[in-house]
Amino acid sequence: MDIKKYMQTVGVAARAASRLMAAADTNTKNLALTHIASAILGEKSALLAANKQDCDEAKANGLDEAMLDRLTLTEKSIASMVEGLQQIATLPDPIGEMSNFKYRPSGIQIGQMRVPLGVIGIIYEARPNVTIDAAGLCIKSGNACILRGGSEAIHCNQALAKLVHEGLEKAGLPKAAVQVIETTDRAAVGELITMKAYVDVIVPRGGKGLIERISNDARIPVIKHLDGNCHVYIDDEADFDKALRILENSKTQRLGTCNTAESLLVARSVAKTMLPKLADMLTAHGIEIRGCTETLALAPQADFKNISLATEEDYYTEYLAAIISCKVVSGLDEAIVHINQHSSQHTEAIVTENYSKARRFLREVDSSSVMVNASTRFADGFEYGLGAEIGISTDKLHARGPVGLEGLTSLKYIVLGDGQVRA
Repeated sequence: MDIKKYMQTVGVAARAASRLMAAADTNTKNLALTHIASAILGEKSALLAANKQDCDEAKANGLDEAMLDRLTLTEKSIASMVEGLQQIATLPDPIGEMSNFKYRPSGIQIGQMRVPLGVIGIIYEARPNVTIDAAGLCIKSGNACILRGGSEAIHCNQALAKLVHEGLEKAGLPKAAVQVIETTDRAAVGELITMKAYVDVIVPRGGKGLIERISNDARIPVIKHLDGNCHVYIDDEADFDKALRILENSKTQRLGTCNTAESLLVARSVAKTMLPKLADMLTAHGIEIRGCTETLALAPQADFKNISLATEEDYYTEYLAAIISCKVVSGLDEAIVHINQHSSQHTEAIVTENYSKARRFLREVDSSSVMVNASTRFADGFEYGLGAEIGISTDKLHARGPVGLEGLTSLKYIVLGDGQVRA
């Protein structure tokens, strides 16, 4: 395959499709989403078979457990994909929404209209559900998209692409509105991130290495987050039962996701009573603790084999594994300083019953999602009611946090007049 020629063909088709998608009405876009959801349910067995083929090949190639977990489809995850599409269909359509109108002395009226970004290139690893999340969000927001999934999910992604195309055609929309790259050749990525004439924005989803490469080499704006070093801070006015539940869920529900807690901070005044029980819970789940000297001294009940002295690097690390860093801090001030220095600006949580401290934490912690008395695992487009997400952004320009429909749009100024000319 001539990769350059193939990608140019994909780009031309995507640009043409984006014009039609921008003009599509809400009912037509929702109809496409409904048809795709029905097709997924109808072809569930075929999807699971394609996914099994991917998983078997991935295991033979030595893919690690965290990536295998992301790659694997189940009946539950297929149901979640369908539910995500259905939820997207029920969300208000942002396209064409007009706001911020004001009159000028000349008599003209100035406002803004929400419009699609155009063509979105999405590069991701392992998770086949991203194919459906991305397709659904791009369709509803009036964009075209070019999807390049990981080579490890090629069979399942192509099976999903077929169902998406069926849904688009049934609704009278162009198949090229959602294109899944058919080759596993990495040169396709290099072409995609430099096709300025056809692609308006790139969204990479995957490991830090992939995202760094895309960010460094792309000639197109990138919406991204590099990693997810998420913190749970247990304040000296925390409810212990809440703290235990929140930390357990944040760290142990799934190890390989970007919203999993990787760092635990405990206020010194409650560390003596809380930390041993927190450590026992973590080690019962097989979690290794890398802590400060105070952590090691205060957690003697836990299995000592699972506790070691943390390095400074540990406090910056997204483990995506059964490891958590832990530090005893003097209180809220030190916790905020520590988080703002070491976090990846993804998601941080405070456990406290003090309203004023909670407000300070929300205001002063510089991350894309900040939570009070809730698990970091809620940092997700589906959980936020966005239907799904195309990714999570820790950037500060354009979109921040889970990127849903509104994050895939822009605003243009509109002017309403009645024959006015500028003096």
